[in-house]
Amino acid sequence: MDLAEVASVGGFFALRTGRPDEGAHVPLARIYAGDTTPLTFRVDKVAARLGAPERRVAASVAQLGLAARLWSLALGPAALYGEFPDLPPEGLRWDADLTSPHDLWLVEPPRPLPATAERIREVVQYGHLEPLADALGRDGRISRPLLRGNAGSALAGAARELHTWARKNGRPEVGERALALAAELFRHPALRSTGTLDGASFRRASCCLYYRCPSGGLCGDCVFERPPLRSSAGRGSE
Repeated sequence: MDLAEVASVGGFFALRTGRPDEGAHVPLARIYAGDTTPLTFRVDKVAARLGAPERRVAASVAQLGLAARLWSLALGPAALYGEFPDLPPEGLRWDADLTSPHDLWLVEPPRPLPATAERIREVVQYGHLEPLADALGRDGRISRPLLRGNAGSALAGAARELHTWARKNGRPEVGERALALAAELFRHPALRSTGTLDGASFRRASCCLYYRCPSGGLCGDCVFERPPLRSSAGRGSE
């Protein structure tokens, strides 16, 4: 498992190992256990950068980015090598002030796990995304279906990125493995309802709310064809 080659797919796939020399990296387990200070900082930072009109908009965008990082760290090596590194919350350190690839560090040597959808689901969905959603709920009001939709969108995006990289680099089998793993992961009830995955294409059943930002718009996989009127903002599909 060559993490340098995995990182060549893109910054979201890069995993630093060892103990970071600088920064304010904290174990994700600490955030999941109730210390939401770093998460609050991240949401505030995203809100300021985007000019988000509501805190839940910034929380959604922040969660979408972290979900994409976590899926990518597992799916990339799984598709390339048939194994992926365990990402224990207590050993995976996050700096809420940084972006990829410097935001996440695995402090212990990577422990390879078999690249099955079940193991990836255990590590990413159960080990990180569900407790992250709980932590965001403690930070402020945010819809759980919206967060599940973000998780589905992030997974589909990681698979699509791998498929594109594999085609450009003459490694079609890597792209096919990525899509097959994603399709199997989407069979889980928590992800099945988030949208429709068709090969490398995905159309989500909800909206991440990015369109509400002053410079925002609709994402490529958004449920909406055009930004809805603000009077429809409270609809459950968001």
